[in-house]
Amino acid sequence: MPLHLLQEKIASSYTTTTTITAPPSGGLQNGGEKVEKKSLYSEEDIRPEMKDDIRDPNYEDEEGPAPKLEYVWRNIILMGLLHVGALYGITLVPTCKVYTWLWVYFYYTVSILGITAGAHRLWSHRTYKARLPLKIFLIIANTMAFQNDVYEWARDHRAHHKFSETHADPHNSRRGFFFSHVGWLLVRKHPAVKEKGRLLDMSDLKAEKLVMFQRRYYKPALLLLCFILPTLIPWYCWGETFLHSFYVATLLRYVLVLNVTWLVNSVAHLYGYRPYDKNINPRESPLVSLGTMGEGFHNYHHSFPYDYSARQKEPRHHLQKDTPAP
Repeated sequence: MPLHLLQEKIASSYTTTTTITAPPSGGLQNGGEKVEKKSLYSEEDIRPEMKDDIRDPNYEDEEGPAPKLEYVWRNIILMGLLHVGALYGITLVPTCKVYTWLWVYFYYTVSILGITAGAHRLWSHRTYKARLPLKIFLIIANTMAFQNDVYEWARDHRAHHKFSETHADPHNSRRGFFFSHVGWLLVRKHPAVKEKGRLLDMSDLKAEKLVMFQRRYYKPALLLLCFILPTLIPWYCWGETFLHSFYVATLLRYVLVLNVTWLVNSVAHLYGYRPYDKNINPRESPLVSLGTMGEGFHNYHHSFPYDYSARQKEPRHHLQKDTPAP
């Protein structure tokens, strides 16, 4: 179903944010300026209730040595077993039934939408408004993805934007590729993440009954939607073997969703080009966008987090040579 049939028309203060001036030919790689984003409204008019996803340029890390890493061995063991299971699932892919391949593609696509259109664009940034049927679909899709409930995901993501590339950023890319990709989930959070996260205004999500309902029943819901249903349906409905159903339709599919999403935190912060704001680390990564349905255009997103679109609609700017992070 076309998205415009599901999505409620956004107020004019939102829609006017998508018109921006095109950057100079060749982007802004040789300059330090930020692309001017023209709007009929000032930034303060765009989302008067949402300011905690705007980067705080005055925040800097405190001097001194970083705290010692505290490993969460439960997460390390479970994440390791999960990836071993996914690797075994790869060996079973050639012998899967065609319907199982289609099922994996369907589940992958819906799960990604639950993160990108749901937890990210709708609830973390409030970039568009949605009617209840769309919200219910996105809550279900988000639970299928199993990347923490919407409230926790949005809190971490707002901290990531407001304190980007500092110790208060949950997946600070300055701590390396592995840390920003998955390592941040295998250790205790930096004290600054907890301290600054508690100060974020999350009242909009606390007031949303559907988000709080998901948070209350998240554990049983994720077991059903992320593990039980994707295993049982291929096995019961078209006679797929239980082994293929579990290792391919469930474990391999889940690991793919996880790693593709994590690429936004790692690759799209370290490799690519910066046509909109050279002074921040996020990059434009077309390859990441292929798997995440547009989320790889990350320099644009961090420059204009209040815009519901993934990027400026100028394809020529996404064919430039990649540049590594400094």
